[in-house]
Amino acid sequence: MKWLHNILEVFREELHNSIFDEGVIVFFFIVPLLYPLLYAYLYSNETVREVATVAVDNANSTTSREFLRKVDATPDVNIVGHCADMQEAVNLIHKHKAYCLIYVPSEFDYALMSGQQAIVELYSDMGSMLYYKAVLASCTEVSLAMNKDIKTQRLVGATNKQASTFNHPIEYEYVPMFNTQSGFATFLIPAVLVLLIQQTMVLGVGMMAGEEREKKRRGILEPHVLGKRPMEMLIGKGAAYLAIYLVVAAYVFCVVPRLFNLIQIGQWQDMVAFLFPYLLACIFFSLTISGIAHNREVFIIMFVFVSVPLLFISGISWPACSIPHFWKVVSWLFPSTFGINGFVKINNTGAVLRDVRPELIGLWIQTTFYAFTAWLVYYRSYGKHLRDSIEVAEEKLQARWAEYL
Repeated sequence: MKWLHNILEVFREELHNSIFDEGVIVFFFIVPLLYPLLYAYLYSNETVREVATVAVDNANSTTSREFLRKVDATPDVNIVGHCADMQEAVNLIHKHKAYCLIYVPSEFDYALMSGQQAIVELYSDMGSMLYYKAVLASCTEVSLAMNKDIKTQRLVGATNKQASTFNHPIEYEYVPMFNTQSGFATFLIPAVLVLLIQQTMVLGVGMMAGEEREKKRRGILEPHVLGKRPMEMLIGKGAAYLAIYLVVAAYVFCVVPRLFNLIQIGQWQDMVAFLFPYLLACIFFSLTISGIAHNREVFIIMFVFVSVPLLFISGISWPACSIPHFWKVVSWLFPSTFGINGFVKINNTGAVLRDVRPELIGLWIQTTFYAFTAWLVYYRSYGKHLRDSIEVAEEKLQARWAEYL
C-alpha cells in the first residue's frame, strides 16, 4: 500500500501549499469569493432604466411632441432636456449629462402628410450597449404604436373591428422564455461563474507549478515529490484541487445565485452530476497547461486576458452559428465551452442530463484526454528523478547484499 501512502502524502502537502501560499490564496479563495459578488451586484438591476436622453425637435409639431412625450413616458427613457440644435445636444453627451440623443428632422410632419416614411434619428454613447438597447427599444415600441394609430385614421369608413383587423392582421404576443426581464444578470452571470472556476484554477495551479520549476532549476525538489511516480503525483495533486474546488463550487453555484435572486430552475442532482466532470476536466486541463509554467508569473500574463475571448467563442455571448469553424474547434479545447453551455441549459432552462448529453460527453472526453496529457507532463518533469532515485536504491541494495555475502 505504499502507492496509497504516496498519494496521501502528495495530497496533504499540495493542500498545505494551496492554503498557505499567498499568491495561490488570491486565485483559489479571494477571487472566487469576491468577484462573483461584485459582478452580480453591478448587474443586479437586470436592465437599465431611465436612461438620460436629450431631444432635438426641429419639426416642433403636435405629432413630434407626442412622439417624444410617449418615449419619455416609457420606463427606460428619461428625456432630461430639449436642445435647440445638434451641437448643444452633443456637448451634453460629451459632458455625460446624457447618453442618448433623439433627433426629429424638420420634414417629419411633411413626410407623414404626403404619405412618405418619416424618419427619427437616434444617436447613442456606445460606451455602454445597454443605453442603446434601452432607448432603441422604447423608440421602436412608440413608433409601432403610433404607426397603428396613423393607419387607422387613414382607413376611411372602416368599422372598429375592420380597423383592429387592419392593424393586427396576425395577432401575436411576445413572451421571453427563461429570462422574462431580458435582463443582463440572468443572461451573463451563470456563464461568468462557470468560466471563473476554470480561470482561477488555471492561474492557481500554474502559479504552484511555476514555483516548483523555479526550485527545480536551483536544484531544490519538494520533499513530497521525491520518489513519487507521476501517476501518484497526478492523483494526489488532483484530489487536493478537487477538495478545494468542491467547496468553492458550492459557494459560487449555490450561495451567490441565492444572494442575488438569480434564476435557478434546474434540479440540484443534475447540476452536481454535470459540474463534477467539469471540475475534473478543469483540474487536468490546468495540470496539463502548467507544463509551460517556468515561473510563478507567466500564467498571470497568459490567461488573465483570455477570459473575454473564451466567453465569446463559447457561444453564449455570441451566436454559435456565427462563430467561424476554426474558432469553434479552438473552443472545444477548453472545458469552459462545454461547461458554460451545459450549465446554462440546466440552471436557466430546467434541462436534465439527457438534454445536455453532448456537453457531458465532451467534458468526460476532455477529462480523459487531459488526464493523459497531464501524466505525460509529470512523467517528463519528474520521471528522471524517479529513475535516479530507483537506481540509487538499487545500488544501496546491491552494496548491502555484497556486504552480506
